[in-house]
Amino acid sequence: MVKMSVSASAENLSSDNQSSGDGGNMCLELALEGERLCKAGDCRAGVAFFQAAIQAGTDDLRTLSAIYSQLGNAYFYLGDYVKAMQYHKHDLTLARTMGDKLGEAKSSGNLGNTLKVMGKFDEAMICCKRHLEISQELKDKLSEGRALYNLGNVYHAKGKHIGRVGQQDPGEFPEDVRSCLQQAVKYYEENLELMRELNERAAQGRACGNLGNTYYLLGNFQQAIHYHEERLKIAREFGDKAAERRANSNLGNSHIFLGEFEAAAEHYKRTLVLAQELGDRAVEAQSCYSLGNTYTLLRDYPVAVEYHLRHLIIAQQLVDRVGEGRACWSLGNAHSAMGNHEKALYFASKHLEISKELGDPMGQATAQMNVSDLRKVLGLPVSDLSPDSLELVSPGLQRYRVRRQSMEQLDLFELTPDGKQRANTLPSDMEAVVGAQNMTNAKSSATEDAKADEESFFDLLSRFQSKRMDDQRCSLTVAESKENTNCVPNSNYVLPRNSSGAMQDDLLDLIAGMQSKRMDEQRVALPHLPGLLPPAQMGGDGSTTPDDTFLEMLMRCQGSRLEDQRSSLPGDADSDTNPRPPTRGPTVPDEDFFSLIMRLQSGRMEDQRATVPAQPPAGENRTNKSAGRKDKKK
Repeated sequence: MVKMSVSASAENLSSDNQSSGDGGNMCLELALEGERLCKAGDCRAGVAFFQAAIQAGTDDLRTLSAIYSQLGNAYFYLGDYVKAMQYHKHDLTLARTMGDKLGEAKSSGNLGNTLKVMGKFDEAMICCKRHLEISQELKDKLSEGRALYNLGNVYHAKGKHIGRVGQQDPGEFPEDVRSCLQQAVKYYEENLELMRELNERAAQGRACGNLGNTYYLLGNFQQAIHYHEERLKIAREFGDKAAERRANSNLGNSHIFLGEFEAAAEHYKRTLVLAQELGDRAVEAQSCYSLGNTYTLLRDYPVAVEYHLRHLIIAQQLVDRVGEGRACWSLGNAHSAMGNHEKALYFASKHLEISKELGDPMGQATAQMNVSDLRKVLGLPVSDLSPDSLELVSPGLQRYRVRRQSMEQLDLFELTPDGKQRANTLPSDMEAVVGAQNMTNAKSSATEDAKADEESFFDLLSRFQSKRMDDQRCSLTVAESKENTNCVPNSNYVLPRNSSGAMQDDLLDLIAGMQSKRMDEQRVALPHLPGLLPPAQMGGDGSTTPDDTFLEMLMRCQGSRLEDQRSSLPGDADSDTNPRPPTRGPTVPDEDFFSLIMRLQSGRMEDQRATVPAQPPAGENRTNKSAGRKDKKK
């Protein structure tokens, strides 16, 4: 993620402010100290000095713009994206006020990056496209390259965000996700071409890395490997071990999905060495986890156990319970494949314990099944709990089983309009047969009771639905006044001939009042720029009004935000009342190809299950059973 530097640092403005008053000098001195602290890495102290500079105030717009930009970057670094957005907006307003096109481009880019990490992708696209348009107008190639890179980042992040909703593997995402990723590829490739023209090797490396990641998500693993190898080459040129470590890890992931497990293992080993050199324990654990999975796919189980144990130890040291659960699950499978059923049972039990602690129903079900199978193999009594038991599922998931058993007895077709019409149009001979059967049926009363239950249930349902419809109706309650204090009692009320016009006017006044209130709520207040002292020396034409094209794009974007504000149904899995269990911890990599391991091992798991031997019934053909086993092995 790239944050751009400010358009003008406070240091560059010191020579221009010699003629300002004491307040301006104090503001500038505080800003210079804040900038020095931020460059030294102490952003919190730097923010304090920048805020003090704003309190001192200045009438110089360029100085204030530099402070806003620096504050936005500092808050972004500290993770306070709301304040970062606020100050980047202030910077954008000042740039427009001064008519500073380059400053407007850079502040738009900063604002776009901030909106991206806040998940406001559509608004981020508007800002980044504005950055690109201004850069192209000014023919600033370097700024244009940054804008292209930022746009690729926004589309890339949006595609990954939408793709996280499901559990698809790379290359299996829906069309809307693929469309975002393809747009990201387009902007990244344009950025790469421009950086090659400018001979910017470091920027080329970043573009290649992102292109490799995007092609990986699109399922084009050969292209992903091509760009990651280029990224690795550039990282080695600069001696950037962190980038080299990322490139090796990404290359390992791409080789895994091509089935090239040996090549993947070599890249993961290099990743492990680099993580140890960098002193990053979490990444070291991720590398061990990836190596354990890779050797599991290679069916070299002793080596897989070694790496999974190393992952487990680091996960315990970092208090990563999700990582511990994954390690125990992997160790249980590896020991089971080697025939070490006692150790497999121990790790499966630990996996079950951790899954219960984390509230992970899928982990619980998998662990319970493994524990049951292993206890059968060892001849131990099997627990009464089954994977389908409600006691195994967390209370938050029990809401899915709300249908009563009696509901399964309803004949829904008979209660539909087509079903009722069919029943009313039965031929007379059929009615006679049905009548005879009903007379001879000893359980006719039970049938009638069931029918009555059905009718009463749907009658109750219709009344409940009609009440909900009434609750959603909008009632026109006219404001109390001297001219209108009576309400209409019912729908049969007839307005007097001489009062219909007055009622119509009242209705129109009511609607106008409601609409005007809504318009007032949507009005945008003039921006307050903290630290600006009057009189301000306005630059350019002094206008702060943005152009119509920008406003139209912003209005279209704001329209889509209405959907984001709709309330979700009760019990939604993403709601705060029922949070999802954590899916990964610091020692589990983002791309852990967990589903691939599950699929590849599912066949082996079935082969490893032990069936309790039973005596065949008398006369059973034992030869046929043996032949069946041989056919199955084939």
